[in-house]
This record gives sequence, structure tokens and C-alpha cells, in this order.
Amino acid sequence: MTLDDVRLLFEFIGGLGMFLYGMNVMADGLQKMAGGRMKRMLGQITDNRLLGVLLGAVITAIIQSSSATTVMVVGFVNAGILTLSQAVGVIMGANIGTTITAWLVSMSEWGEVLKPEFFAPVLIGIGAFLLLFAKKERKKEAGVILAGFGILFIGLSFMSGAITPYKDAPIFGQIFTVLGSNPIFGILAGVIVTGIIQSSSASVGILQTLAMNGVVTWNSAIYITLGQNIGTCVTAMIASAGAHRTAKRAAAIHLSFNVIGAVLFGIVMFIVFSINGQWAASTITSTQISIFHTVFNVVNTIVLFPFANKLVALSGKLVREKKEEKETLEEEIRSHLDTRLLENPSFAIETAKREVIRMGELALSNVKLGRTAVLENDPEAVKKVFSNEKTIDFMETALTEYLVKVSSLSLMERQSEQVKNLLYTVNDFERIGDHAENIAELAQTKIQGDIRFSPMGREDLEEIFACALGSVENAVEARRSETAEAIRQVVKYEDQVDSLEEDLRDKHIARLANNECRASHGVIFLDIIGNLERVSDHALNVAGYVKDEM
Repeated sequence: MTLDDVRLLFEFIGGLGMFLYGMNVMADGLQKMAGGRMKRMLGQITDNRLLGVLLGAVITAIIQSSSATTVMVVGFVNAGILTLSQAVGVIMGANIGTTITAWLVSMSEWGEVLKPEFFAPVLIGIGAFLLLFAKKERKKEAGVILAGFGILFIGLSFMSGAITPYKDAPIFGQIFTVLGSNPIFGILAGVIVTGIIQSSSASVGILQTLAMNGVVTWNSAIYITLGQNIGTCVTAMIASAGAHRTAKRAAAIHLSFNVIGAVLFGIVMFIVFSINGQWAASTITSTQISIFHTVFNVVNTIVLFPFANKLVALSGKLVREKKEEKETLEEEIRSHLDTRLLENPSFAIETAKREVIRMGELALSNVKLGRTAVLENDPEAVKKVFSNEKTIDFMETALTEYLVKVSSLSLMERQSEQVKNLLYTVNDFERIGDHAENIAELAQTKIQGDIRFSPMGREDLEEIFACALGSVENAVEARRSETAEAIRQVVKYEDQVDSLEEDLRDKHIARLANNECRASHGVIFLDIIGNLERVSDHALNVAGYVKDEM
């Protein structure tokens, strides 16, 4: 090996590194910039599977990575955002969307102006300028995307330049003759390379770079491309490890969809190449690889689309249910707060918001149970409050840990504000739960001492309970819907509780002075209305955080 050979080897390795790094940087920037749009898109997914396919294709085309899309889908299924029936359409669409990268790579063959070395440097220059001097966060993200795009193409140029002197070397012909003559070897080569670099877009790009130098045959390119579509499933399979069983089934759907398609196309193309050996052994261009890659994924989706429910059923057989296993509520919460979603801050925040709302609903339920325990002397309601309070405490810990992880991500200013407010909201909902527990303890004392409030006292408690519950209900609704009307209702109910608490305290002291009730009864009464006043204060805090975001 001469010094020139070593230089070209280094050039190829460096080019490959720049290509993979550029693709990663570009995809990361696109995910951050398009996070809000993707959240809205996935929010539109219903059981209309065709819509799921379209959205899967669009989202993958935007973020330039089917692996990233399928990993997100696994995370969404694990978090309960998507069902398997909805996920299967998105997975099919992701395979179509990933073909965009192949078309970008093949642009080099469309004319001098579209060659990487022509416009890539200016993209890097503009991207660097935006990163260094832009003040707005979205412009900085655009700079990241442009720089990544340029580095990707410079890497392709380096790889292509390093291969050019060896395009007539016999080794290339021998390798691709073996891979083309044996479909299994060709497919395995595609699976292994893609599995190692965990990106079908990147592995197809490498194949296209070789094709630009005229060293890749039709039959070898077809089989390798089919293997690359199987290899891209490795990322989703790794992502599903340790996830909920339903998430594992989503990864199994992705794998079975790509394997079935590769097997069907592999058989058809083997027959075609056997009939026309001359065509099979001829060289393929980068653009022709893009065409086949697109045709394969579109046709595969069309063929298997009617059998989507069968794929879901097959995933159930591949990942079987264990009857003896029953997921606890804590395990369910942990699975919903999936760290895989941290890859996309918008979705991570949305998932946290869903669980915060769930925590608020549980705190609201405890206030209602506290009312039942006090007014109905119900010991079962007291027990239920104590049980729910343990879950609320667990949710506070889990959500705080998760939101701290989210806060350490690269967030936009608005997202940072949301995370901060969600952390505050978690604390306020936990405090509402604590006050509900205090009320349950007071109810327990009341039941054990067989204490009865006067009709007037009972009526007063019913009135303040109704207002306190109204404040918490609307606080949860404000967090869910982010509407001004819900915030106004919280303020209204909180004012009523403050006024009632002061009025009822004065009335009760007057009753004590007139010996209309016992002092021991009065202490419980006053403690209950004091806790309800603080419940409404925390509800007002929650509404205030939502108002800050509007």
C-alpha cells in the first residue's frame, strides 16, 4: 500500500464520518425546528390508517430519518399516545418518507450546479454565520440544518473522490458479483451495514456513492437495498428493549413489514434477473437506486396496507401476552414517561403535560372523596384518599425527575417556560393532594368520635366544598385546554372560597360563643375550611402558570 493509497483511505473514512455527522446534525436540527408541527400532525392521527401513512411519510421527509420516526412511534405507543392500529400506518409512511434522502444524494448526477462541491461550501458558510450571529433561536436552528446539509454533501464528495481512482479495480467487481448472484448474501450485507450505522438513509447514501463511480451492479444494488430496509429496524428493536409489551409489538410490526416486503421483492427480482442476466450484471446509477428505493417502499405499502390488521395480529404472536403479569399504576406511569421521547423535546413536554393533568385529576378526585368522607361519614372514602395520596406522591417524584431531564435538553424559550410551569404545577397538585389527605384525616377523627355537625354547619361545608371543587376542576381544565374561560372560572371560585372561609369562620366562632356547638367539633370544622381555602389557592397558582404561557 502506497502513501497515496493511505491518503485516499483516510479521505474515504473522513468523508464517511462527515456524511454521517452531517446527516445526524441536519436530522437533529430538523427535529427541533419541526417539533411543534410534528406534535400537531400526530395529534391529527385517528383510526384513519391512510392519514397515518401520509403523516408518517411527511414527518420522516421533514426529519430525514425513518429510524427517528419509528423510535418516536415506539415511544408514543409506550406512552399511550398512539395505539398499535394507529402506529402501523405511521410506520408504513416512514418507509416512504425516508426515500427523500436518497433523492438528495442522487442530485450529484443531475448537473454540474447540483454537485455537492458546488453549493455545499456556501451552505456551511451561511449555516455558520447564522449559528454565530443570529439572535433568534429558530434562525440558529436553521443554521444547524444548513451546516449539517453542507457537511453531508462535502462528505459525499470526499467519499466519491477517494473511490474514483479504484473504480476499475477487480475487487469491486468481484464483491458485487458475489452479492448480486446470491440474494441472501446481498440482503445480509445490507442488513449488517445498516444495523451497524443504524440508518438506512446513510447506508443507501454510501451505496449510491459507490454507484456514482460505476462499480455497483443492478442485482447487487437491489438485494443490498432490500437488506438495508430490514437493517433499519434494528434501531426500533433496540429502542423497544425494556419498553412496555405494546411498544415491543410496534417494533415487531416495523420488522415484519420490512421483512415481508424484502422477501416478496427479492423473489420477484431474482426471477427477473434470472431471465435477463445481462441487465442484472450491468451497472446502476445513483438516481436509479433512488427510483428503486422509492418504488419498493411505495409498492410495499400499497400491497401490505390492506393487511395492516394482520400485521398487528402477527405482532401479538411474536410478542405474546403473559397472563400472570399485570402492570401496576406506578409501572404504567413510568412507561408513559418514556425517556425515548427525550429525543424530541416537543413530544417529551406534551407527554409530561398529559401525566401532570392526570395527576391533577387524581388530586381533584381526592378532594371529592374528602367531601364524601366528611359529609357522609364514609370510612371507605377515607381509605381511598390515603391510597390515592401514595400514587400522587409517586407521580410527583416521577414527573419531577422526568421534567428535570427535559429541562436539560436544548429547548426553545417557550418550551423552557412550559417545563418550568409544569414543575410548579406538579408541586401545587401535590399540595392539593396533601390538603385532601388532611381533610380525610379530619373526617376519620370525626367518624371515630361520632361527631355530627349541625344542619347549619353541614350546609356551610357543602357550599365551600362546591366552590373549592369548582376551582380545582377548572384549574385542571385550564391546564388541559389552555383557555381563558377556565382561568376566569378558577379566579371566580377562588374569590368565593376566600370570602366563604372568612365568613364561615366568623359564623362558627359566633356559634361557639352562643354554645350552639362544642369546641372540639369547632376545631375540626375550622381545619376543614382552612384546608379548602389552601386547596383553592393552589388551584389559582396552576391557573396563573397557564396564563403566563398564553
